[in-house]
Amino acid sequence: MKVIQMGVGHLGTNCYILYCEQTSKAAVIDPGGSAEAIIAEINKAGLKVEYIINTHGHADHIAANDAVKQATGAKVLIHYEDAEMLTSAERNLSIYIGGGMVCQSADRLLSHNDTISIGNIELKVLHTPGHTPGGICLLTDSLVVAGDTLFAGSIGRTDFPGGSYSQLIHSIKENLMPLADDVRVLPGHGPETTIGWERTHNSFIQ
Repeated sequence: MKVIQMGVGHLGTNCYILYCEQTSKAAVIDPGGSAEAIIAEINKAGLKVEYIINTHGHADHIAANDAVKQATGAKVLIHYEDAEMLTSAERNLSIYIGGGMVCQSADRLLSHNDTISIGNIELKVLHTPGHTPGGICLLTDSLVVAGDTLFAGSIGRTDFPGGSYSQLIHSIKENLMPLADDVRVLPGHGPETTIGWERTHNSFIQ
């Protein structure tokens, strides 16, 4: 498995392109803007994008969904509790940061413990509510794409509509902290970290 990381959109969201080296099949996770750059990277690597996966429905994680879907024919996946955020500028918060933005509805709604196959890669869906009701992380053997659930030394905001601090802490402790120390954490913003480092140093989850 290979990972391409890109900073996209006005808020510097981390967009990840995960792909299987044997099949060139790929998933784009959180295309939150900069659609042309994402598409150029896909074409440069010669990838066949099968899925666009949103870790949650905030505007800075979904803004380029439609453009990437149009360019690749990929299916859009999101947890069922955040599905309405794709089609509501109020719920995805874009109405509050200028203009308002909506996307097409999802092609597949996800639930906890679902699996997503990308060539020889299998992603396990971990439902981690707290930042949003339908926030998810995506787990493989060696890494977890954490969206805005867990950051290096921090956690996602819980003061937006649908957020819950106690729920987010529970999500992290229940779903992420049991993972091995060397599992890489690829967050929705900022630098990557590891489960072991966060378990030892993140003051929010001590």
